[in-house]
Amino acid sequence: MTDTAGHASAPAADPATDEWRTYDEFAAGIDTYRLPNVDLDGRSLVLTLDDGSTLALAFGTGTVRWSATGSLTAPAGAEDPYDAVAVRDDVVFVNLPLVSVEREAITVVYSTTTHRALVAHSVIGAEEVEGTPRVTQRFWSAVTDGGEPTGEAPGPSRDLIGKRNVYRYSPHHLYEHVYVSSQRYAWQCLEGVQRGHGDMDLSTVWKFADGLYLFCFREFRIAVASVWLHDLGYALMTTGIFLGLNGEGESEHSRAGGHIYPLGAVSYPDAQPV
Repeated sequence: MTDTAGHASAPAADPATDEWRTYDEFAAGIDTYRLPNVDLDGRSLVLTLDDGSTLALAFGTGTVRWSATGSLTAPAGAEDPYDAVAVRDDVVFVNLPLVSVEREAITVVYSTTTHRALVAHSVIGAEEVEGTPRVTQRFWSAVTDGGEPTGEAPGPSRDLIGKRNVYRYSPHHLYEHVYVSSQRYAWQCLEGVQRGHGDMDLSTVWKFADGLYLFCFREFRIAVASVWLHDLGYALMTTGIFLGLNGEGESEHSRAGGHIYPLGAVSYPDAQPV
C-alpha cells in the first residue's frame, strides 16, 4: 500500500479531451489545506460499538497497536500506521490506513468530553460488480472508556439535504457538492485535473455533534471511497481520507482536507427526498 501525502500541483483538465482520471491523479495534493496532524503517542483508547463489538487502540510513535472483537477483525498483534487530527479541542479524527489487512481502512472520530465516538470501516471489494461501488463502508456509533458518555449518540442525519457547498483543498483542487438525499450527493470539479467532470454517487451522513458531520461517499465509476468530518460551525473546515485503487490497480490511502464555503440551501415544500 502507498500513503499519498504529496503536494504536487495539478494542471486544469480539458473535459472535451481528457479521459476520466484515476484516483491517484486527482488525490495528489488534496491535503494541502488540511489541518495539522497531532501525535497520540502514549495514549490508549477502548471503544465499545453499538453492536457490542470492541476496538482497542494503543498509540505509539506513528503506529498503533490494535485489537478488535465482533464486527471488526484484527490480525494477531496488529500494528499499523495512523493519522490523527484534532478537528476541535475535544474531538479527534483518527484513520488507520491498514497494512496488516490489505485494502481496508478504519476511521474513528471520538470526543474527550462526551466520550462518544463513531467508527467507519472501508473495504475495497475483491471484484467489480456492475452498478455497485467497489468500495463498501460500514458505520457504528460507539462509546469510549474515557468516562460516562453524555449527550446524543452519533447517528444518521438528514441535516445536509438541500445544502450546496464548495470545498477548497489546495490551489489546484476546488469541488462543489450538492446533497440531494439521505443516500446520494452530486459533485463537480471546478478546478483541477477533474475539471468539468462530475457525477452523483452514494453517500452517508452522520451527525457527530453540533455542527460536526461525518460525510462519506462511494463512487461508481472508479474504485474509491472517502470519509470526511465536516465542521460546519465557525471553523468551516473538513478533514478526510480516501481509500481506493490507483492507476496501477493497487490499493492506496490518501489524506485530504481543506476549507468549506457554503453557497446556500433549499428546502422542499411537500414531498421530501429519501
